[in-house]
Amino acid sequence: MFEREGFMKKAKMVLTLGDSTGIGPEVLAKALNDPAMKEHADFVIVGDRRMWDMGASIAKVQVPVEVFEDADEALKYGGEKYPLIDRGNLNLSMEDLGKLSAESGKVTGDDLQFALMLAKAGKINGIVYAPLNKAAMYDGGYHFEDELRYFAHALEYKGYVGEINTIGTLWTARVASHVPMKEVYKMITKENIVNVIRLTDRTLREAGYERPVIGVNAFNPHSGDNGLCGDEEIRVIAPAIEEARREGVCVKGPFSADTVFLAAQRGEMDLIIGMYHDQIQVGIKLLGFQRGVSINAGLPVVLTTPAHGTAFDIVGRGTADPGPMKHAMMLGAKMAASRLENE
Repeated sequence: MFEREGFMKKAKMVLTLGDSTGIGPEVLAKALNDPAMKEHADFVIVGDRRMWDMGASIAKVQVPVEVFEDADEALKYGGEKYPLIDRGNLNLSMEDLGKLSAESGKVTGDDLQFALMLAKAGKINGIVYAPLNKAAMYDGGYHFEDELRYFAHALEYKGYVGEINTIGTLWTARVASHVPMKEVYKMITKENIVNVIRLTDRTLREAGYERPVIGVNAFNPHSGDNGLCGDEEIRVIAPAIEEARREGVCVKGPFSADTVFLAAQRGEMDLIIGMYHDQIQVGIKLLGFQRGVSINAGLPVVLTTPAHGTAFDIVGRGTADPGPMKHAMMLGAKMAASRLENE
């Protein structure tokens, strides 16, 4: 999965520890303990050395790192170890793990801000962040609806952005995401749907799909029953699909949301666009969200993360699965390398 094409340039990617009271440092250490990861990108770790060491100890691995305080020196390093930019900004004990912490949330945001500024300055090509806790970041002073809105704010980016999820060969996206259900109706517009179709088509191409096939969900039950149960499919969704087709996107629909995942499992599409959060997330989580990857798509820098959370219930035991972290790293590296090739 997510193999790096031999002809592609190697991207320089920052890895952050995520929320240090969760499993982030552990799964990152386990992921980097796999020698094959070196083939995908030039990875640079950003975070407190003490939290990295605790994560490696919990993971029972010894990943060779070269510690730097100066970012430019770390980015120029060409040795066999992983360069680690020691932020020296957090020192927790094992007793602090598994708890919501405003201190850890602030440091999570600060480390991401540091990485985003490196990207903004053109010094790195992408960021892969270990799982974070939105409530902890909020309590720590990062007052944003979610990390995607924060990233757009930090990068001063005003274009269209959205979250895309993948569990390998099946991808999903949403028109309305983290909004109350009473607000969803207002967001089901032709413009929003076309923007999501364009965004997903571009993102899948960066991930290596030559001509991705995109399926679009209906909004109403049974696709509106030809207008008997709502007419958004006729007035809004179908016209959006037609506009995207005229632009050269391979897109189908609208599909009834209660059967679209069956069609996807038969291989009829690469990505499903849902009209709202639960319409799409229930299906993807049933199919294996614990091994998934989230992409903060549309931003000027590639950002990926494991789709799962901070897993406070198992932190410190050494049992966390590094698979999603590795997939996030490989996918992020591939997308960043694709952008380098097309510069």
